[in-house]
Amino acid sequence: MTTATTMTTALPAEQRALLMRLGREVSFEAGTRLFEEGRRADRFWIVRTGTVALDLRVRGRRPAVIETLGHGELIGWSWHFPPYLWQLGGEAMSPVRAYAFDAGPVRDLCAQDPEFGRAIAVWVGRVVAQRLHASRVRLLDLYAPYGSGDLV
Repeated sequence: MTTATTMTTALPAEQRALLMRLGREVSFEAGTRLFEEGRRADRFWIVRTGTVALDLRVRGRRPAVIETLGHGELIGWSWHFPPYLWQLGGEAMSPVRAYAFDAGPVRDLCAQDPEFGRAIAVWVGRVVAQRLHASRVRLLDLYAPYGSGDLV
């Protein structure tokens, strides 16, 4: 888990409180697919308990697990950027309790409150950068002749 991208670290208290007003508690059993790569991204989650694996489809192979997310981490960033399609898939690896958010109302609040919108954009941007790095390392591990080694 990268603490710089967890909600409590990445969002100031005031913006966290605004966001949480839009959330609702949900739970998923282990093995539940939360979303599929290429489909419409109209929501996101913040993990309370449990783990969610992010995966990437690889032709002729099982989906490659890119990263596993846990407490406080954002599940899904594709809701924030047009065309609002999932870039990865996600599956509950254990029973998961999370806060769920519908993307539309959060995007609306981002547009209405520039300070909130900036905080969300910076948070989501950090998450995207971290996930891109994790995807690169994982794909190098899978497909590079000698593994990825250390990326500096």
